[in-house]
Amino acid sequence: MANGNTLLDARDVTIRFGGLTAVSHFNLAIQPHELVGLIGPNGAGKTTVFNMLTGVYKPTEGEIFVGGVSTHEFKPYQITALGVARTFQNIRLFKELSVLDNVKIGGHIHYKYSTSAAVLKTNRFHDAEELADREAMELLQIFGLEARAGYYAKNLPYGDQRRLEIARALSARPKLLLLDEPAAGLNDRETRDLMQTIHDIRDRFNIAILVIEHNMELVMGICERIIVLSFGKTIAQGSAAEVRANPVVIEAYLGEPAEAAGL
Repeated sequence: MANGNTLLDARDVTIRFGGLTAVSHFNLAIQPHELVGLIGPNGAGKTTVFNMLTGVYKPTEGEIFVGGVSTHEFKPYQITALGVARTFQNIRLFKELSVLDNVKIGGHIHYKYSTSAAVLKTNRFHDAEELADREAMELLQIFGLEARAGYYAKNLPYGDQRRLEIARALSARPKLLLLDEPAAGLNDRETRDLMQTIHDIRDRFNIAILVIEHNMELVMGICERIIVLSFGKTIAQGSAAEVRANPVVIEAYLGEPAEAAGL
């Protein structure tokens, strides 16, 4: 239930593409410091939900509030300024830029100077750039990437690219971080490390996290609350134990007994 401290409040959100209803009457309220999972089979509408929450898509019906502010007419960068940042299922880094510059770009909304200040290299420009460098390096240190700050992003191993994308999202100083399949392509060790990292950044930055993930070990291991989508509709929500034992989830999401599915 939403209250005065609610970071994000999606109310009866529906989106249609032509005759297809991709998401139907979706509701979600996220409070500060929560760690919430959004799961479901391929095509269930999970990434579509993320796209609505971040302004990429505008809902056909319903309304979304961030910090009590309706985002109906907001563009993605305006929603970012309200405190929502995200990663993507398919990594979207600036491959030809350095690791450091990728993180700095994520935080650009916080570094204010005019075009003339940049051209003239004024003190204000240098102060802002020094702050951006310092904050970006601090994030890279958290993810063990500081030694690769000067590398082109395209030259990082896949797992490091995943971590870099999370660091870039954090550079926007979000209150709510949306992670779209952060464990995709990671091996078991990297996934276990990611689970600890997600916990650590939630506590270190005092933010809420909403994560889409197919890896059930990750979702069940870290999420305090889980929402399950199937064909664009919410079919269950609750704790990991409640979702794991829900026969509707087992049938719709997995199509097999819970024991065989590893839930």
